[in-house]
Amino acid sequence: MSTSQATSQTQPGQRHLSDRAIINLFIWPSLILLIALNVFPLVYSLYLGFTNYSAVAGKAPVWIGFQNFANILNDELMWKYFATTGRYALLSVGLQIILGFGLAMLVHEKFRGSGLVTTLILIPMMLSPVVVGLFWKLMYNPTFGFFNFLLGFTNPIAGPDMLASSFARQPVPGLALWAVILVDVWMWTPFVMLLVLSGLKAIPDYLYEAAAIDRASSWFQFWRITLPQVTPLLLIAVLFRTIEAFKSFDLVMGMTGGGPGDQTELIAVNLYRQAFLGQFRTGRSSALAYIILIIIVAVSNLYILYLNRMRGEE
Repeated sequence: MSTSQATSQTQPGQRHLSDRAIINLFIWPSLILLIALNVFPLVYSLYLGFTNYSAVAGKAPVWIGFQNFANILNDELMWKYFATTGRYALLSVGLQIILGFGLAMLVHEKFRGSGLVTTLILIPMMLSPVVVGLFWKLMYNPTFGFFNFLLGFTNPIAGPDMLASSFARQPVPGLALWAVILVDVWMWTPFVMLLVLSGLKAIPDYLYEAAAIDRASSWFQFWRITLPQVTPLLLIAVLFRTIEAFKSFDLVMGMTGGGPGDQTELIAVNLYRQAFLGQFRTGRSSALAYIILIIIVAVSNLYILYLNRMRGEE
C-alpha cells in the first residue's frame, strides 16, 4: 500500500465534519451576531415606543400604550417637520432624476476624455456627507465663500446668505432649505447618473438599428426605446433616493443644524434632537422612529408595486 493510500484511509477513532456541520459552523455565529446587533434593538425600541422612558433618568420604562404615537400625530409641529421633509425629498429627488438622466445621456455618447469626465462626476458621491456639509457651509459663507462670487456678488452685504435665509440682509423664508437641497443634488446626482448609464449600456443596438431603418426620428427613438428601457432603473433610483431623503440627517446637521429657526428641521433631525440633544425623550423618539419607518415602508411598497406592474406590462 502506498503512503498516499495509507494517509487517505480514515484512522480508527478519527472524526470528520460533514458539509452540513461546516455550513452551520460558519452561518450560526454570523446569524447570532446579526440578531444581537439588529433584531434585538429593533424589537426593544418598539417596546420603548409604548413607554414613558428616558435613557438618562435612571428609572424603569412605564407602559403607556399608544400615548406616544397619539401625541406625535396630534402635534402640529411634527406635521410641519414632516411637510418640510416631504418638500425636501420631492425637490431633491426630482432634480437628481432630471440632472442624473441628462448627465447619463451626455456621458453615454462616446467622446474624447469621457472616462475622465465620468470619474470626476462620480467624486461627490464618494465623500462623507458630514464633510460635504462642512465644505458647502464654507462655500455658502457670504464673507469669504465662493458661492456668492460665482453668482456675481462681490459685496457680502448685497449678496445672499443662503444658510441664514436672507438676501441683502432681508429675510427670505425657505432659502436655507434650498441651499441644503442644492448640496444634496450636487452630491447624489452622480448616483442616479450611474444607474441610468448602466441601463443605457444594456439597451440592445438592434432596436436603434431597426428604428433607423424605419426612418424613425431621434425624438421617437428616445420616447419609444430609450425612456421605456431606462424607466425601471429610474424608479429604482427614485426609491433609493426617497428613502435616503427621509433619513437625511448628517448633511443638514453639518450645514444648518435644522436652522435658521426650524426652516431645515427635517424629521430625522428632530428625531435626533428629541432622543439626545438635551431632551432624552427615549420613549417618544422610539415611537417617532417607527412612524418614520412605517411611512418609508409604505412609500417603498408603492414604488415597488408600480415597478412590478410596469414589468408585468412589458
